[in-house]
Order: sequence, then C-alpha cells, then structure tokens
Amino acid sequence: MPDVKYSITVQRLDLHDSAGAARWDAFVFDHPQATFFHRAGWQEVIRGVFRHETFLLYAECDGEVCGVLPLAHIKSRLFGNALSSLPFAVYGGILARDEAVASALEQEAGRLAVRLGVDHLELRNRARRHDDWPIQDLYVTFRKPLAAKEEENMLAIPRKQRAMVRKGLKGGLSSQIDASVDRFFSLYADNMHRHGTPALPKIYFQELQRVFGKDCEILTVCTPEGRPVSSVLSFYFRDEVLPYYAGDDELARELAANDFKYWELMRLACQRGLKVFDYGRSKQNTGSYAFKKNWGFEPAPLYYEYRLFRGQDVPQNNPANAKYQLLIAAWRRMPARVVNWLGPKIVRNLG
Repeated sequence: MPDVKYSITVQRLDLHDSAGAARWDAFVFDHPQATFFHRAGWQEVIRGVFRHETFLLYAECDGEVCGVLPLAHIKSRLFGNALSSLPFAVYGGILARDEAVASALEQEAGRLAVRLGVDHLELRNRARRHDDWPIQDLYVTFRKPLAAKEEENMLAIPRKQRAMVRKGLKGGLSSQIDASVDRFFSLYADNMHRHGTPALPKIYFQELQRVFGKDCEILTVCTPEGRPVSSVLSFYFRDEVLPYYAGDDELARELAANDFKYWELMRLACQRGLKVFDYGRSKQNTGSYAFKKNWGFEPAPLYYEYRLFRGQDVPQNNPANAKYQLLIAAWRRMPARVVNWLGPKIVRNLG
C-alpha cells in the first residue's frame, strides 16, 4: 500500500443503516468515476430479490467516507463461486479518493474472498487497474454526449438509422411513461424466451422501481391502436440516461418500434437537460453491438478484471460460450409457463 499521512479504516455498510447509506451515496454522487451501479440501493435489491449476501465495503479517512466498493457473493453449483462488483451490473469496481484508499479496499476484498472460499474476485471496471490480472474482454460499452437541441441529436444519427426512426414517427407510434412494470415485463419476458435466455423475475423490476424511484423509469411504445410493442427500463444518474432492460413484440421490427423507442428516450433526455446517453454494454460482434454502432456510437472496452483464487481461467458464463448453445435452443422450445417458473431460479446465479 502507498505511504499515507492519514488513517484509513474499512468497514461494511449495514443493510439497515439508512444514515450510512446516505453518506455512501453522497460520496458516490460526488465522485467523477461513479456509476449508477455504485449506489447503496443495490444492496437492498440484490439481497431482497436474489438472497445473495452483499458486502458494501467503505473506507473512512478522518471520519469521512473516502472510498467504496460494493460486492456480492454468488455461490452456484452450475456457475461457480464468485465475489463480484457487481452482479447484474455492467459497471462496478472501486471508487476512491486516491490510490492508498483504493488499495485498502482491494486488500479487504481479497481477505473477504479468501474467507468466503470463492473461486475468483471480479471487478467490473471501466478503466483498467491491474495489468497483471486476467480480464474478460468480451464486452464493450457505448456512451455518447447528447447535443443541447433535439434537431442536432436527430441529425447526429447516421442516415440509414435516421430513416428507421422516421419510419416509426410516420407510423403513428407513441410513447408513454409507465407507473408499473406490467407492460414492460410482458414484452421483456417474451423477448427473452424467443432469444433462449432465462428472464429475471418480475419482482426484480418492481424492486428497482421501489428502491430507486424516479431514477428508474419505464418508457413503452404503442401502436396507434394502443397495442404495446416495445418497452425499455432506464436508469438515470446525475446527467446521464442508461437504457438497461428492454423488450419487444415480434411486430416491433416491422414497425421500427425499437428505433422509435430509443429516439424517444434520447429526445426526452435532451428535453430534461441530460448530457450523456449511455447505450450500455454489448458483446462484441453481436446484433446489439451492430445496432448501437448504426446509431453512430463508438465502442469502448470494458475491463472486467479477475483475481483468481482457484482455477486458471476466467469464467465464461455467457451465451457466447459454445457449451450453452444446446441449452439456448432447448429453452426456446419450452412452454412460456415453464420458462417463467424456472428462469428466475437459473438467472439469479448468473449475475
């Protein structure tokens, strides 16, 4: 650890310590590298919905919060035993005022990993910390500044993609902000089934809305007849909007509803004075990767760093792994009632 002139103590945030959570979030909102996934509310969501043990470590310097590291422990026979910052998040890792604080948090995380007997510690960083740690280089993120005026944002969309947005506009599609997750979840669960992927449980999205309030918002696109065809749940953090979960009806492609949906989200963000549109992560060379590039967004690498305690390889618990292809095909053929019951039991351990 670097030499320091002050005392650093590392503690664990108690789930029921509302004053401590407020101090945690005050530090997060003030830190330039912070993300929505560093917020203390994730502890309540992950423990309440998935029953995973959480370890929100924070450092204090002279009585003030000077660093945070949110962690959760997922232990599964199918997918391994991991301590991660943070499951169900695209970003995570350490936030600290300086390297001494970061080192103190990381050392405590290492001790915790040993005590829990995990296979690995995973930090989902946007910037690399350790050149000698193995990384998962499968994912990239897409972020872009928003222009101040709606017309400028429209013209910034490449011509072919802009034509799809205009198709949705001419088709009479409309958007609404939903108070509940009902319409979103119906589209999301059906969409996940078609793609052969287990869906997260409905209560998870309800808890996201309850815990994060106005910073978790659902926008649903409807046909002129009022039929919901596309929906997105977005997170808001400082001056950024992050569309995070989405679902579409099979009719959405024909109507350009997906394109219209993201334009509406961008347009509303511009009206609210937001500065950054974060399209989130995608696996390289996939359909969602190409879709975001078509909007004029450029990929930036994500550095998911691993400290391995058991085994020699970075885990590959994702659909790109060839060993899951047969399972994906079988999942698509299962009845909806079966996947809706079984899916949450599987996906809770994927993170």
